[in-house]
Amino acid sequence: MLSSFWKTLMEKAGLEQNKTNLPLWLLAEVTYKCPLHCVYCYNPLDYATYGKELSTEDWLRVLREGRELGATQLGFSGGEPLMRADLEILIAEARRLGYYSNLITSGVGLDERRIAAFKEGGLDHIQVSFQDSTREMNDFLSSTRTFDLKQKVARLVKKYDYPMVLNVVLHRLNIDHVQQILQMAEQLEAEYVELANTQYYGWAYLNRDRLLPSREQLLRAEEITNDFRQRVGNRVKIYFVVPDYYETRPKPCMSGWGAVFLAVTADGLALPCHSARMLPGLSFPSVRDHDLRWIWHDSPAFNAYRGDAWMKEPCRSCPEKVKDYGGCRCQAYLMTGDAANADPVCDKSPLHGLVTDAVERARKLAAGSEREAQARQRAASEDEAQARQRAASEDAMFFRDDANSLSLAGGKKQPSA
Repeated sequence: MLSSFWKTLMEKAGLEQNKTNLPLWLLAEVTYKCPLHCVYCYNPLDYATYGKELSTEDWLRVLREGRELGATQLGFSGGEPLMRADLEILIAEARRLGYYSNLITSGVGLDERRIAAFKEGGLDHIQVSFQDSTREMNDFLSSTRTFDLKQKVARLVKKYDYPMVLNVVLHRLNIDHVQQILQMAEQLEAEYVELANTQYYGWAYLNRDRLLPSREQLLRAEEITNDFRQRVGNRVKIYFVVPDYYETRPKPCMSGWGAVFLAVTADGLALPCHSARMLPGLSFPSVRDHDLRWIWHDSPAFNAYRGDAWMKEPCRSCPEKVKDYGGCRCQAYLMTGDAANADPVCDKSPLHGLVTDAVERARKLAAGSEREAQARQRAASEDEAQARQRAASEDAMFFRDDANSLSLAGGKKQPSA
């Protein structure tokens, strides 16, 4: 997930809609391997079918080309980037090239030896994710026993004098725990906390009916967050990211298509946003075949939704198009079937009812959530395998793992335990 911290930087870049800017942010999705199985993961559903990962030499070349192109911010993500044994090499090269580098991690695989090597190599920033404030719910949502490990990792981050940046993805199953999550962040001496409500792409879109909170839940969580902000003052910087579905105007996704953000996937595709790979009719170039300069400036895929010539009504004649660039192409495709449509989050879209219908469905499901609460209580007393099997069978949730990815890629819709 792209942190709000970096989104803010991109939005301040003073971008022009009809001008091809230089990329500010390079995201290196160095692997799709991950020990966690989060139901809201933004990774593609069919990731398990993808080809061989880029080699160390490939990634070193990508980092050099990105820097030559103008990128200054570098994120190491995945999957879980700590699954790469060569991460120390890539971090050291990033420092040599002059990037400000950020590790986006679950913490699994980070021990004192590795964090010491990262510090020596010049890593600037570590963002650690938690799923919840309690061991039981954290471990249930990720289908792993990782809560205690994450606590240790958070202490390592402080020990090695990194800013403590804590990320928690919010959804219906944990948003009512915001008070406890913020208390945990305070205990861990976090300087930055991102309460990032799930955005519905990838696995999250597949599980949307089980994850989208009600408006009442969202308002309560915001009120609790604002009260906490007042109490802690400047000690903790808190970002509360609202789900798109509760807005009436779309976000300026990635500050515009191919404007400042460039992602390179584990198998080498270059993308203008994390989720663009799903869009039909576009052939995204591989860094194995083309250099980043050609990809950024000349590839048809990166030019497909630049400017406004591609826009349909109501976006084409809307004065707000210079602010939101028509919204998110991936969201438009997922919800309407056409990436060139207005983002249906916008209440000017003739298809905005798709969003309000989803919100209403979330309200009804949240109102009848007693069974969910009982399921969570059972999960606290069952072992990992039992909890996961029960969640899949009763709640029809898909956990992000290789078996489900292969099943979905083959056209099957039954989640595995």
